[in-house]
Amino acid sequence: MASSGYRPVSTYGNLCYDASMKLFVLASVLALLLTACGAAATVPPAMTPTMTPTSIPTAVPTATIAPSPISVPSPTPTRDIISSLKEVRRATIQIEAEGSFVDLELGQQLNRRGRGSGFIIDPSGIAVTNNHVVTGAAILRVWIGGEGGPHNAKILGVSECSDLAVIDIDGDGYPFLEWFDGEIYAGIDVFTAGFPLGDPEFTLTKGVVSKTRTRGETNWASVDFVIEHDATINPGNSGGPLVTPEGKVVGVNYAGSSGTGQFFAISREEALKVIDQLRAGDDVNSIGVNGTAVRNVDEGLSGIWVASVKSGSPASNAKLTGGDIITKLEGLVLATDGTKADYCDILRTHHPEDVLKIEVLRFATGEVLEGKLNSYELRPISKQTTEQKP
Repeated sequence: MASSGYRPVSTYGNLCYDASMKLFVLASVLALLLTACGAAATVPPAMTPTMTPTSIPTAVPTATIAPSPISVPSPTPTRDIISSLKEVRRATIQIEAEGSFVDLELGQQLNRRGRGSGFIIDPSGIAVTNNHVVTGAAILRVWIGGEGGPHNAKILGVSECSDLAVIDIDGDGYPFLEWFDGEIYAGIDVFTAGFPLGDPEFTLTKGVVSKTRTRGETNWASVDFVIEHDATINPGNSGGPLVTPEGKVVGVNYAGSSGTGQFFAISREEALKVIDQLRAGDDVNSIGVNGTAVRNVDEGLSGIWVASVKSGSPASNAKLTGGDIITKLEGLVLATDGTKADYCDILRTHHPEDVLKIEVLRFATGEVLEGKLNSYELRPISKQTTEQKP
């Protein structure tokens, strides 16, 4: 009311009424006088008093300009980026994977648990770890910084050959690590971060980069090139970050030899080539097995031992199962050097949907089966007459 200049109705109405009545009386007196004097002048008609309503009007008589709405900026989401070595713990995770698999020496293992490490790269809970930490798991449990109760997580995508996996932790608003954008050179200080030996206590070990590019072939992965360093890695460090003194990620730890003091991390360049695809839900250079290269020179047997199979994968659809040995892929004998190099090179040469001929030794029964990935299931072609052990 005050902002539009509108005064109280009762006062405003009384003022209008008094003025009108005075004009009416004056006009009547003048008319009588002129009539009495015989004046010829024309007398204007008397003004009729107008009453102002005493109730509040339904509309304000003068236009009121509505004030412009005030634009309140939305609060900018806080991005909790790790920027120091001291804070790295907050974005490093311990992962417990529980599942069933077939061990080469012990046979069927049910509801077994193993622990590894990883690190968060996005506040929404996107995290990086090793494929061998999570593949074959029925349940993932994650501890942030090794503290608090466990969070559930789901696997978004894996790469058997690059030994990388991306998982999505329930919740959001997490602190996260960024990739180092400087030059990685021999002699640069680095730190291994993670939770070795299944210990819930966060651990950092210090070292330097020994080689920026070295051979990355193992019996469980085939990485184009890796970083060699001497920041100690123990079992349970797998999947954790290798970081600079500023807390920036140089690589993803995945292997080591305590006997020689040589430890290895998947390089930043190698990781970044596949992480976006994994994050989008795609598997890269994978058929869906948790596999290890095996070789028995005396028996002339080599191949990829299948510990477990991912449901819905090409391997699962072809009816591979834990305890199988993939001896040939596209007619090529696998693991003759004890590594997954040939197996992974074949996968890198083809698209995920390509039809690939596969031959398998079903170790438990001695059957040899053949089939085609992305085409038809395995079927027996012969049976081994003698027991063979890898």
